Amino acid sequence: MLLREVEYARPASVEEAVRLLSEHEGARALAGGQTLINVMKARAASPDVLIDLNKLADLKGIDLASDGTVSIGAMVTYTELMESAEARARPILGEVCAQIADVQVRNRGTIGGNVCSNDPTNHLPPLMVALGATMHILGGDGERTVPAEEFFLGVYMTAAGPGELLTKISVPPGKSDGFASVPIGRDGTCIVNAAASVNGGVRLALGCVDAVPVLLKTSSADADAVRSAVRDANLDPPADVHASADYRRHLAEVVAVRAAAEAHGKR
Repeated sequence: MLLREVEYARPASVEEAVRLLSEHEGARALAGGQTLINVMKARAASPDVLIDLNKLADLKGIDLASDGTVSIGAMVTYTELMESAEARARPILGEVCAQIADVQVRNRGTIGGNVCSNDPTNHLPPLMVALGATMHILGGDGERTVPAEEFFLGVYMTAAGPGELLTKISVPPGKSDGFASVPIGRDGTCIVNAAASVNGGVRLALGCVDAVPVLLKTSSADADAVRSAVRDANLDPPADVHASADYRRHLAEVVAVRAAAEAHGKR
């Protein structure tokens, strides 16, 4: 299906992009377009104005601070993050991006687009929650920061509200991380996924079992402790053509144990 007629703007600065988003009630930011263009074709979304962010160099940097924090611009692509020397300070970032879809999507899709679309089957929302990332949001009243576990509000909903723009993501230092998933086919989206980070205790985030990533914390990466934490979460996942709710609950335990074991093994 062809796109309906829509206004298009290509701002020259991040400040101009925020202003345009504030001025147009029906405006949407266009990043890689891997999700937005498809839902527009399906008439599932009908923005009045597309604000194209692809010219904004300020959103494309990857920086490594002296304390090991990795800062990722919202317009960094999956491929750029995979190939970044700075991002290797937190290797799981590139490792997970390498699992997303195919080469064409990875060359075009962006980190900010992935987290801001907050599709429950996406790889990056649970990863950012498990890693304890911080989301930087710019609006008309200035910049504010939101912990990743508070950024995801619902299906396709995040803390970046109307007139606001996610500019970058800060990921704290660490190397003991893991990720596991059960995908639909080799390059498909996930039926269930899990990310884990070990730093004393274990932070686990489950994806595809709720509208937002489910954050769990355990004192140990031991398989029994992880399974118990997942069961205690009383998950109520959706059922669809790919999996029943009971099967997703079972897979949540499986991938959580795998992710925690991978993270523990990297200590």
